[in-house]
Amino acid sequence: MTKNPEIVAIVPARGGSKSIPGKNIKPLGGVPLLAYSIAAGLQARLVQRVLVSTDSAEIAEIARAWGAEVPFLRPADLAEDGTTDFPVFEHALRRLAETEGYLPDIVVQLRPTSPFRAPGLVDSAIRALLENPEADSVRGVTPSGQNPYKMWHIEQGMLHPLLQTAWPEPYNMPRQALPETYWQTGQIEVIRRETILQKKSLTGNIILPCVTGPEYATDLDNLYQWEFAEQVLEKWNLDLVLPLQVNP
Repeated sequence: MTKNPEIVAIVPARGGSKSIPGKNIKPLGGVPLLAYSIAAGLQARLVQRVLVSTDSAEIAEIARAWGAEVPFLRPADLAEDGTTDFPVFEHALRRLAETEGYLPDIVVQLRPTSPFRAPGLVDSAIRALLENPEADSVRGVTPSGQNPYKMWHIEQGMLHPLLQTAWPEPYNMPRQALPETYWQTGQIEVIRRETILQKKSLTGNIILPCVTGPEYATDLDNLYQWEFAEQVLEKWNLDLVLPLQVNP
């Protein structure tokens, strides 16, 4: 790692959302959804550049208005319903290297669909990776609302425990006696370039946690969750990174 590492934040925002049409630019609290993630990158002290990866010219225009760079459009085959994050980020790094000779040391993923972040969250996650050279990545998590030791799957019409454990009946144990578990929030992921380009992964093998409170863990996949997020903005008075339009 260089003394002053180059750090880029990338906001993946494809145009073809089906659960909520136009989701990434749909107004939340009066501003486009992706503006929250752009703001989180712009307001982080350790991030040098904030890019949006999109296949949509409309999203690109809106992203630029809120301060992000969109140096290229993503190919359509990397913006399908089943497209995973890895090829999107690999594509972005390869395009930046080919067109600019730009090789960031660290990549920060800021998903638009997890818009609520406390001030300082991004820098805190970056510092965790910088201070632990053995780590491949950092991933945002929150204490899980439902403990997987009490979860089931159904086979041939009968319930079976989801997890096999040393306890004979963990699903009958008090919650306090079970290990604490965590749910990934989607708010923040910090990844070394080598993890993506050499290990072909967005996590690698050594993953550090960045723990955030459950009140920030909003994931917008349907209109019910969207309405809840509007209520959070209006009534909860959370300390949030909020967008500022730079090119009205």
